Amino acid sequence: MTPRAGAVIALVVMIVFLGAALWVAVPGPPLSSVPAADIVAADVSVDFSAAEIAAGDLLGQRLRLVGLSSLALGLAVAVVLGFWPWGSKLAAATARPLGGGWVWQVLVGGLAVLLVLRLSTLPLSAWGESIRRDAGLSTRSWAGWGLDLAKGFGVNLALTLSALLLLVWLARVMPRWWWAVGSVGAAALVVAVSFAYPVVVEPLFNHFTPMADGELRTSLLALAERDGVQVDDVLVADASRRTTTLNAYVSGFGGSRRIVVYDNLLEQAPPDEVRNVVAHELGHADENDVLLGTLLGALAAAIAVVALSLVLSWRTLIEHAGVTGMGDGRVVALVLALVAVTSLVVAPIQNLASRRIEARADVHALELTRDPATLTEMQRRLALAAKSDLTPNPLLFAWFGTHPTTAQRIALARSWAAARELPVPPPLSPDRIDGTRSTP
Repeated sequence: MTPRAGAVIALVVMIVFLGAALWVAVPGPPLSSVPAADIVAADVSVDFSAAEIAAGDLLGQRLRLVGLSSLALGLAVAVVLGFWPWGSKLAAATARPLGGGWVWQVLVGGLAVLLVLRLSTLPLSAWGESIRRDAGLSTRSWAGWGLDLAKGFGVNLALTLSALLLLVWLARVMPRWWWAVGSVGAAALVVAVSFAYPVVVEPLFNHFTPMADGELRTSLLALAERDGVQVDDVLVADASRRTTTLNAYVSGFGGSRRIVVYDNLLEQAPPDEVRNVVAHELGHADENDVLLGTLLGALAAAIAVVALSLVLSWRTLIEHAGVTGMGDGRVVALVLALVAVTSLVVAPIQNLASRRIEARADVHALELTRDPATLTEMQRRLALAAKSDLTPNPLLFAWFGTHPTTAQRIALARSWAAARELPVPPPLSPDRIDGTRSTP
């Protein structure tokens, strides 16, 4: 069997396996077994006033303009650098003072390409930060914003250059079968990063302290115990120095798993709502969603490496990019461009799976707390704190939305309550509560 035939067979087998894994592991629509009569339609006006909806829409439009502009510009720069010789020439030129060897082409050239990509969208990032600061969403100083950007760039740089260096080295020592070992290495890297992230990366951006002993901490640990989720500790993250967004999450694996609560959530939300947020996150832990995402990500990384080997066998492409193949250290810009294009193409599938998993965690929280009223109040509070776009563009939501909309999540809670003959949470919109609109 030729290496190309082997790569094609491996690619097909892994794609089929990934599709089967997604079919089995990703849940279907939430409450699909609930009678149609109990399904409550999502209606944002039930729980938010016209002024709240308009404010979220206006901010969403401004941030959407920045986000889409940054995406388009970043993708255009990546494509120009990668699919034309500019990126390979940049890698060669920056490595030349150090001898011009392939290692320096990957390391210094890769740094140069990533810097160009980052700097090209930096003004748009600053514009987005300015909008968030004006809206009261960001509490960082400009120095803090710059430091966060530098940290994020450093983490991305270390991971990207490590992966590229490994792949180029493999392609040089085993040019015909490099993809076979490289796919395993890429999968292993995804798993390693997932396990290391809570203890290596998270502390770069937030400081964590144990939650003080008290009723809330005891109730959160009891909630986890009742849910059968082993939790080692409850920590508080100093998120308020960066953002006004309210959140909590469950981090780590096995005995290192811990509940992390944002300090501003503790300050602004009553204990019942904090428990509801944590119950949602316990749903992810109970279903092993992080582990599932890690394994699926590892398989996707392996697929990407095999697909990359086939794409780089297209001579017209590599000649146009000014490289000779994966073993050429100047290939970094082409690989990054291919990753950027592929990530955009597969985003709708990835985000559909994410929305289904998030909805399952909402149902888990409802089953655990039996408190749909608090969940609806919590969703309203989270949306207002984040000044969320409450009526997102349907196409952009399908492409980029990682969570169900706030209206969908509240409707889910009401449908769950109706199906179990529990009191259905009432409307929360100030317009309806004040009587300025008729309540259905």
